[in-house]
Amino acid sequence: MQKNSILFIVFSAFTIFIWYFFLAPQQPKQSYQQPVQTQDTTVKIKNTNLDKSDAHNTYKEEQINIETEQYKAILTNKGAAILSWSIKEKNGQWVDLVFPESAPVMANFPGSIYKIISKSNKKIIFEYVSREGWKITKTYNLSDLYMHNLDISIEKTNEVVFPQITLEWGPGLGTDSKEIRENISLTRVLAYTEVKPSQLKKLKDNFETAALYKWAAIDNRYFLAAFIPEKSVDFDKIIPSRLDKKHPYSVILTAVVPKDINKKEYSIKFYLGPKGYTYLKTYNLGLEKTVDFGFFGFLGKIAFAVLTFLRNITHNYGWAIIMLTTIIQILVLPLTLKSFQSAAAMKRIQPIIKDVQTKYKDNPQRLQAEMLNIYRSQKVNPLGGCLPMLLQLPIFWAFFTMLRNAYELRNEEWILWVKDLSASDQFMHLGSFNLNLLPLIMGIGMFLQQKMTAVTSDPTQRRIMYIMPIVFTFMFWSFPSGLVLYWLTNSVISMIEQYFIIRKDAVRVKCV
Repeated sequence: MQKNSILFIVFSAFTIFIWYFFLAPQQPKQSYQQPVQTQDTTVKIKNTNLDKSDAHNTYKEEQINIETEQYKAILTNKGAAILSWSIKEKNGQWVDLVFPESAPVMANFPGSIYKIISKSNKKIIFEYVSREGWKITKTYNLSDLYMHNLDISIEKTNEVVFPQITLEWGPGLGTDSKEIRENISLTRVLAYTEVKPSQLKKLKDNFETAALYKWAAIDNRYFLAAFIPEKSVDFDKIIPSRLDKKHPYSVILTAVVPKDINKKEYSIKFYLGPKGYTYLKTYNLGLEKTVDFGFFGFLGKIAFAVLTFLRNITHNYGWAIIMLTTIIQILVLPLTLKSFQSAAAMKRIQPIIKDVQTKYKDNPQRLQAEMLNIYRSQKVNPLGGCLPMLLQLPIFWAFFTMLRNAYELRNEEWILWVKDLSASDQFMHLGSFNLNLLPLIMGIGMFLQQKMTAVTSDPTQRRIMYIMPIVFTFMFWSFPSGLVLYWLTNSVISMIEQYFIIRKDAVRVKCV
């Protein structure tokens, strides 16, 4: 293998290592705390005053349990809010999208006890009448899947000023135990612009004017909670808020009721569920934009479409990954062959290069001239193995990101012990240590591949070549098995291609 090829592999490994281990920091040990939302102090002050004026209501706090085939929810009449919202995944596992420390979410005036007007699995109506003379009615209209509706009606009987309406989810969005380590770094507040061409915007520290956006949301790698107002002009601000960098964001949607009216109604759809790209696209709201396909997103979307097509044929995402990897290798075969041919040519002329290096080791200028003459006479380009690999990097990175973020791979089996392509394969548990077999097989394959193409006599470069499989094995150890399967398949196909290139080159040398 050429020095440039080694540098390419080192660069690729370094890029992946930095992204995975440093841009996805571990979960802090302290529990989540409700952020102090300095941008929303007016709302908090008003809520405090309302709590004091609630004494004339004698209703007791009551919880309402909702259970369907796809989700289980717990609502409370304190703030007419959500305490828990668990969705059911394909393997039967339940994932609560509400952190216990964040509950309740979607509350209005959290200290106020609402009267429950009616309740069922489809519809829940809460009502609260304040001492000041205004009334708020919250109606949850629930579906069997993930998209629901909330109607808020507020009216007054005198000249009292309406309080501000807020809807909040967070801090944070729930996920399962496998993803909790990186959840804070992946939790985002997003908004989708109203003006076409619509764009997804990541919100951090500053609030945005709600009327400019179709919806606001909070998400993590695999799940999404989105507020979609029927009329975005009815709302005032979208506020991203968090206590500090060690805590996740909240998303807050606010509305200021006009002073000159006695009644105002709001209607908001809200989505609580997985970030399945194909499923989200059916809503035609741009929610599928929350699925992160990375810097080379257009290539990732193409790869995902082909992967889905192949899965429909094979009925197994594992075999679909192998087939798609093979297709990608066929498409980039001209580049791959050029790289391998260059490596084989470099290996063929190594004895000549070594003799020249020994002969002119004390004359750098003459050495350089002789090296160029060798390359020219043998028709070998020393950079020929590097450029084709660099051209493949966008394809590799797009495929890598797509497999890392595709919800569709969650809880999908391949064969034997590989039960979840979105998680490490966990072949065997040795105490607290997980023995992952696929990365080990991948590392052995990479070692054999390195040995097949070794062209350097430099001891340092040879050490790097043989260390790389160990580095990749360590790096891929906790990666989703779908990613490891992709890289393993890629290595096996590359070894086959290299074998035939080396044989062909050996025959050519004998003929000469």
